[in-house]
Amino acid sequence: MNLNEPLAERLRPKSLKDYVSQSHLVGKDGALTRHIEQGLIPSMIFWGPPGTGKTTLANIIATESGRPFYTLSAINSGVKDIREVIEKAKQSGGLFTTKNPILFIDEIHRFSKSQQDSLLQAVEKGWITLIGATTENPSFEVISALLSRCQVYILNAFDKKDLETLLKRSIEKDENISKKKITLQETSALLRLSGGDARKLLNIFELIVNAFDSDDIIITDKAVLQKVQNNTVHYDKTGEQHYDIISAFIKSIRGSDPNAAVYWLARMIEGGEDVKFIARRLLILASEDIGNANPTALVIANNTFQAVSTIGYPESRIILSQCATYLACSPKSNAAYLAISKAQQLVKQTGVLSVPLEIRNAPTKLMKEIGYGDNYKYAHNYDLNFASQEFMPKDIINTTLYEPGNNSRENAQRDFLKLRWKDKYGY
Repeated sequence: MNLNEPLAERLRPKSLKDYVSQSHLVGKDGALTRHIEQGLIPSMIFWGPPGTGKTTLANIIATESGRPFYTLSAINSGVKDIREVIEKAKQSGGLFTTKNPILFIDEIHRFSKSQQDSLLQAVEKGWITLIGATTENPSFEVISALLSRCQVYILNAFDKKDLETLLKRSIEKDENISKKKITLQETSALLRLSGGDARKLLNIFELIVNAFDSDDIIITDKAVLQKVQNNTVHYDKTGEQHYDIISAFIKSIRGSDPNAAVYWLARMIEGGEDVKFIARRLLILASEDIGNANPTALVIANNTFQAVSTIGYPESRIILSQCATYLACSPKSNAAYLAISKAQQLVKQTGVLSVPLEIRNAPTKLMKEIGYGDNYKYAHNYDLNFASQEFMPKDIINTTLYEPGNNSRENAQRDFLKLRWKDKYGY
């Protein structure tokens, strides 16, 4: 064991029996379990946050299915590298064997369209079994032709039980950590700092353990926070601040601070962050945190996404800065976000409720005869283009889901609704 390796690397499991979490994939009845047992591995995309075992699972699948294993990182590989690996894979595997090699591509979302295109024939012909790993939604980042040839499996952030299992395993089994007498008196701070990222958890844990002068160590929340704060510049050695910084960026804009927003934007740009990753978060924020308080925000954010997708760095920094400062200086409202959240929760609680007959479509004679569309009031035939009628299922009538925010635009919406629905929804 190389003790110079980070703890997370030293504890990387080598088999499924040692693999923690993702039971929905590799548990007794997991979606991948039978494939692994039978050795019939489809091409697939692992989608999930960092530190959830995507690379580890790919390695284990290759080992337990007895296949040659090749790996590429999308950060530093091009089409030439892909073709070279595919050629090696063709020589070690073949079309007429179920043991075709596995090609694992980390951060496949960073591959361009042409790079992804170069994988298509190899996947289609069975020269390789592709396993791609991504932290981004593959629907947006993987070309449709490649996505259609792959199964998509979602890996979840580790829960409290899984993370505590990893901590205990490191205390018991790691050659370095196990030499010390460690008491896990409190784990809340460690778990909170990890954000469900197992790699981050273990590397922070190792940093904290090494920061103690004694080998008799009691882990408390206070000690964790103090020692992490004193070592902030060191603990994020593998780029895990990616999610911390985007969080700070979004919260700065939500908090209407353009100065902090451009600072965190600069941190991401200088760190080489994917321009589309930043723009996509701005697009989400424009609807989630601004919404109808300023509908133009969504238009600008969408145009920003389109522009930076075409232009790229370095000029995209200007466009991103314009969008970020505009959104930061915009009035805020999460009313639309809250409305759809409430509506989805209501649907889960009430199930499939019937559509009122008067607003059902009646394309056939039979439907008309049994009352579909009867008594429907065509709004444009009435004053103010409005006619009071029931649009909700009868079990949830008078349920208010949308509450306009307190800003000029949404106050105007509230006045609009009050004039029409005061007696029904209480606006």
